[in-house]
Amino acid sequence: MCGIAGILSFDDSDLSERSATIRDMTEALVHRGPDDEGFFVDSHIALGMRRLAIVDIDGGRQPMITEDGRLALIFNGEIYNHHTLRRDLAAAGLHCHTHCDTEVVLRQLEGHGTNGIQALEGMFALAAWNTKSRELILARDWLGQKSLYWTRTKHGFAFASEIKALLRLPGVQREMDLTALSQYMSFRYLPGERTFFAGIQKLPPGHLMRVRADGCHLEEIWRPSYQPKHSVAETSLLDELDGLLSEVVAEHLMGDVPIGCFLSGGIDSSLVVHYASLASANPIRTFAVAGFDDGESELPWARQVAQSRSTLHTEAFVKPDLALLAPRMVSAMEEPVDPFAAGIYLVSGLARQQVTVCLGGDGGDELFAGYDRYQGQRLAEIYAAVPRAIRHGLIRPFLRASPDSFTYKSIAARLHWLDNMADLSGVDRYVESLSHLRFSHAAKQQLFAGRAKRSLDEDTDRLLHDYFLDGAAESFLDRMLYTDCRTRLSENQLPTIDRMSMAHGLEARSPFLDRRIAQFAMHVPTSLQIRHGNLKHLPRRLVARHYTRDLAYRPKRGFGFPISLWLKGPLRILLERLLEQSRLVQAGLFRYEVLAEMLREHSSGRVDHGYRLWMWFNLEIFWRFWLAQEPVDSIEEWIEAARQS
Repeated sequence: MCGIAGILSFDDSDLSERSATIRDMTEALVHRGPDDEGFFVDSHIALGMRRLAIVDIDGGRQPMITEDGRLALIFNGEIYNHHTLRRDLAAAGLHCHTHCDTEVVLRQLEGHGTNGIQALEGMFALAAWNTKSRELILARDWLGQKSLYWTRTKHGFAFASEIKALLRLPGVQREMDLTALSQYMSFRYLPGERTFFAGIQKLPPGHLMRVRADGCHLEEIWRPSYQPKHSVAETSLLDELDGLLSEVVAEHLMGDVPIGCFLSGGIDSSLVVHYASLASANPIRTFAVAGFDDGESELPWARQVAQSRSTLHTEAFVKPDLALLAPRMVSAMEEPVDPFAAGIYLVSGLARQQVTVCLGGDGGDELFAGYDRYQGQRLAEIYAAVPRAIRHGLIRPFLRASPDSFTYKSIAARLHWLDNMADLSGVDRYVESLSHLRFSHAAKQQLFAGRAKRSLDEDTDRLLHDYFLDGAAESFLDRMLYTDCRTRLSENQLPTIDRMSMAHGLEARSPFLDRRIAQFAMHVPTSLQIRHGNLKHLPRRLVARHYTRDLAYRPKRGFGFPISLWLKGPLRILLERLLEQSRLVQAGLFRYEVLAEMLREHSSGRVDHGYRLWMWFNLEIFWRFWLAQEPVDSIEEWIEAARQS
């Protein structure tokens, strides 16, 4: 795992100045690579990296350069099939001199050009400079486990693993992209290529970019496909998945440092621990945390899995101050964070005390249909069959007369959701499926003021429409899974996992996101994704095979916080003080009276604005830290003072 950065100019520029700049950029990434640094500078380019040494600690230094000096490579990530590729390269006369997977990437590019990237199974962001053709190649892995950002300045083209490195460049302004702000208010994340910083963009997953003197050229090198479907019997399919997971998890254990597993006690992490225990000669270290005591802690289930596999288990019951944790998470994330980030941040800190790498079960829900709303769409179809006159005339008035429940898992919240979904169909139903957690276009029209109002795009949802309808998937469920993989997973969940773990210098690996597992899952018939009312049918059957039916078919809980209740109770005063000193109001972007009304409605219990208020709170922290450049300590002091006033 590393942090990489580079600056490229096709004009003559001062070599010493460029060398100093790249060192400054990589210094911003030291948390990603505390073990080593390396640089390559020539008349046009400066490449820099910070290394977290995991594979071939002595031989894996970067940048790596071919013997003829033609290619220089910096690389962030892991290639899990590098042993197989190494043998294939040797057979073709391309010999590696180290045991590091980075050199395998270099030799793939040397022997096969950019086509060599296609053979890489792993997570990666890479940059390769061809000194002869004067072409820079950037590439990002298939599902987006590693991020890569880029920008243009008057001094040339620049890229980095994190935005904070780009902000070290002379001339890069800390200016909010207001279109991105509008998109965030709609989705709670940024689904496209934009970032919150004007002029700084993301390289999309499964893409490479060629940067030459004539400009930047983006190419898609892989995209998910959901056809054709597996046609074998369910038992055979289950056996195939069993063997595939066993192989992939074993590969994910590669490294010359201590490696462990996150363990929530859920379906996916329990399977990862099972296969890791089989593949490891020594007991696996496992780590679990619970966030608050609501009688539904998953720690007993995680403990049961740990005991059954004789892992060296560490667990912690934490009562985090989420308001005080937010500034540190936003500073690491470079954008507002979802509450789920806290769980990753906390368990990563716990794990880093003992290991350098941790495997988790991320991606299983998006690949094998694990969220309630996938099943909810089927219920919405059934409910939509009830005559509209009955739904609107009898049932809806009853539902809307009751106050919000302030927990999205309650029966009342589910019925409200079902009532809304029944009026929609197709992509509109998918887009609206998370409406209780976002701002509608009408709500943004009320909230936004000045320049923000002018940035409003009535067709913001088109970003999701385009994925949903682009032909990669046919059935409604597959289209949901595909769109989630291309948006929520790649541009929200995976960057969050990367940033929250790397904030502690911990590498997080996700076997379910290996392209071989992903491609298998995408070709599973929808009838075997959800079966007999059970989400994630095939992984559940594997858990029942290797553990118990009780573990396999228990209700999904996850790591969460009662955000709505906290913002209605102990954090209410904080929001009231924040309103009086809102940077977004002062900047003329948000309207004071609309925020005040949201607070009144939420505090009175009339409307649950919990997630919308959390988004606003995060935006205020983002503005203070990233735009106003207030230190984290100062923001924490302000939060403490606001709560006590």
